[in-house]
Amino acid sequence: MHDKFASLIAKHNSELQTYNSSFNIMGYAKLSVVAILGLAIYLAFRNNLTLGYIILLTVICIMTVVLWVYHSKLSRKIAYIKGLITIYNRQISRINGQWVNFNDIGAEFIDSNHAYACDLDIVGKKSLFQFLNTTHTWHGRQSFANDLLHPLYEKPELERRQAAIAELSQDVEFSGKMQYHLSKIGVDPSMSSFIKCITNNTVLTKNKVYKSLLTVIPILTLTFIIGILIFQQRQLYIIGAAITVVQFIVWACGASKVRDYLSPVSKLPYKLGMYSKVINILSGQTFASENLIKTQHDLKEAKEAIDNLSKIINKIDIQHNIILYFLANTFLLWDYYCAFLLQEWKLKYAHEAENWFLAIGEFESMLSLSNLPNICNNTTLPTVHETRSIKAKDIGHPLLSNMIRVNNDFHFTNNILIVSGSNMSGKTTFLRTIGINTVLAQTGGFVCATDMTTAILNVVTSMRLADDLSEGVSTFYAELKRIKLVINHAESKPNAIFLIDEIFRGTNSVDRLAGAKAVISKLDSLNAIGLLSTHDLELCELENTHKRIKNYSFSEHYKADKLLFDYKLKPGKSNTANAKYLMRMLGIYTM
Repeated sequence: MHDKFASLIAKHNSELQTYNSSFNIMGYAKLSVVAILGLAIYLAFRNNLTLGYIILLTVICIMTVVLWVYHSKLSRKIAYIKGLITIYNRQISRINGQWVNFNDIGAEFIDSNHAYACDLDIVGKKSLFQFLNTTHTWHGRQSFANDLLHPLYEKPELERRQAAIAELSQDVEFSGKMQYHLSKIGVDPSMSSFIKCITNNTVLTKNKVYKSLLTVIPILTLTFIIGILIFQQRQLYIIGAAITVVQFIVWACGASKVRDYLSPVSKLPYKLGMYSKVINILSGQTFASENLIKTQHDLKEAKEAIDNLSKIINKIDIQHNIILYFLANTFLLWDYYCAFLLQEWKLKYAHEAENWFLAIGEFESMLSLSNLPNICNNTTLPTVHETRSIKAKDIGHPLLSNMIRVNNDFHFTNNILIVSGSNMSGKTTFLRTIGINTVLAQTGGFVCATDMTTAILNVVTSMRLADDLSEGVSTFYAELKRIKLVINHAESKPNAIFLIDEIFRGTNSVDRLAGAKAVISKLDSLNAIGLLSTHDLELCELENTHKRIKNYSFSEHYKADKLLFDYKLKPGKSNTANAKYLMRMLGIYTM
């Protein structure tokens, strides 16, 4: 896995050396040709400009242009190779565990009220988003976050997504290429405003006569200016001046309305041209999976439309040159010309424009999900079925390093599992393992297991709790609110799966035990499924009175007076404890 990317980096470093050498040679060649050109110009004018010198100067000028173009091409190629090396190094960072230093943690998607995001580290620091995210556009980040936080796919669509993600995972070089070109677009927060603008097909004017006049008047002005230059007749000066004054008044009167129509587009400085490049690459790739072929189909008209829109925006951008902008509007009614171009574009494309960017965003999300088998050992695409169950072989937590991850076999059907065990034995990590892999399965992505069969389940958790002094909320009350959320999910979503860690840890043992039994009994009566971890072994007795409740546990063992964990899930309740040992290690407990 590491070797795959190291090999690609070595290959591109070798190419980089070659291109750098050629780039330096071309640089010296350019300087030499420019020096020769200067000398040739000097000799030509000193010895009279003969035909021979003209031919020589032409040849040297052509050589200069050719060298300049080739040098620029080499520069772009070098930037591309360096970009790929950076991308592959980031993949190695993911494998080595250094991904926790990546800057993009999806901070804007953090929501403490989400059903599972904070407890399962879906977004935020050291999260699944930070680990897998390779998106580089606003729509890509939105799509990827939405897939992780709100996966709502039915079985047929899940299977189509699985096929697309699997196909993308098999071609890491294509993935790197796409990431590089998408990175040239960048994440522009104003993208939502831009989409709102181009999908709003309101027109500047519906009056065809008015539009025709505003189109014809600049043509007449240009005609008279040309006539003045050719014939130099005084009458033409007067007529031309009159038409120019009329145009200026028309522009000045309508300037506010026209600028309001153009400004939403002109204020958005993102790189439309790079979208065309991305679309070109996607259109030229041969895909086998249905979703990727659909993406190509969705982008069929996009390239021409985006190219045309880019040209319109470039025309609007002359406003940044005040003198040119004033002259263009005085003689050509330039703002109206741009507004009518934008109006025609909207009438033709507004109804489908958003779909192009959504398609690219969805592609980026699938590209991010396709990362997992290339950076994580032991992955598979899960089989989706209708039974409320999870069956997994060698399931592990994808955010743990390949070197330290411990996998477990796991199977439950329509059960509530009580997972007991001593401190640090692996209970909480196992609950998160089940949760994060279930979320990945709902996105159509790979899971960290050698085999997994699962239903489409709605995850809800109560694990990582904190008080809120600003609202006067204690840890215990915060947990009560989460438990209420869990029960609400169980009541409203037939395929809900709950994960509760150390239930009611914030209160006394008597109330904790009574409350826990009440909650578990309530969830059992609702026919809910899920896992609950606990230190209270009395809860394990519920297995004897509730048919659907099963006990599992984690344990430790001692060797040479050292506490050791195997992090392996075992049937039955825990029969070990290590609190006194841990306190003794820290010098707290001395008896």
